[in-house]
Amino acid sequence: MDIKYIARATGKIEVERPPAEGLLKFLYGSTFGKLAVLPIAKQKAITKRYGKMMSTKKSVERIPAFVDSLNIDMSESKKSVNEFQSFNDFFYRELKAGARKIGEGLVSAGDGRVLAFEKVSEVNSFYVKGKEFTLKAFLNDDALLKKHENSSMIIVRLAPNDYHRYHFPFNGIASESKKIKGSYYSVSPIALQNNFTKVFCNNKKEICTLTTDGHGEILVIPVGATMVGSLNTTFEANTLVEKGQEMGYFAFGGSTVVLIFDSKHFKIDADLLLNTKNNIETYLHMGDQLASVV
Repeated sequence: MDIKYIARATGKIEVERPPAEGLLKFLYGSTFGKLAVLPIAKQKAITKRYGKMMSTKKSVERIPAFVDSLNIDMSESKKSVNEFQSFNDFFYRELKAGARKIGEGLVSAGDGRVLAFEKVSEVNSFYVKGKEFTLKAFLNDDALLKKHENSSMIIVRLAPNDYHRYHFPFNGIASESKKIKGSYYSVSPIALQNNFTKVFCNNKKEICTLTTDGHGEILVIPVGATMVGSLNTTFEANTLVEKGQEMGYFAFGGSTVVLIFDSKHFKIDADLLLNTKNNIETYLHMGDQLASVV
């Protein structure tokens, strides 16, 4: 399958070519891969070991080829290619001040490909194969379920070539993150096509409740994935945070941030809803508007 998305900035359809595309198709698309190899690949020990390799000094040798093959714009980075101490140091690189503009309303928590649903239940109309997705299984928290069972949901999927720090989408008081242990399935569309529920409900994640002034609660949920050894929080819990403020970063691999919020307070942008209904993601930068304030 071709992984296509629309770049909002240009309106053009682009094709994503993930590293190890052939391996992903084998793991998630073949019977042998799913039954014999995938149970090993998703384990924490494999991801943790690879993460350590990417933190060694020798791993810097991988950076130039990675940048060239995925056309990464290094002019945005605070450090140049030869200044990084490891591949992971490069992977969760910081950007120069002003590299991302913070828009109006609810904004994207990171650079990535977006799917938007006015109601969580609509997720099953996009990922039509496999077991039905439920918010109960995803949140694993009955109190949060009661508050958000009719909420809107936005999924921001980060590919390996994206900027891998994630930020708060709105102003508010940020709670301490609730950590949920889990597996490390890939979040590539190749994996999600037939395994969406398994990936999102079983993967390691953290749930942070952002309490806003007059706009309800927003759940900000970073989700780990294959070769993402840890979710690294950089904010102070139970304090007032500003929209666009850094929340944390992912180590090597693709990953995802899920936003859940009340549609009475935010109206999702029409292009995101239309593209999602047409079964295609929309590429945005961190800080780009996702929804306007109602």
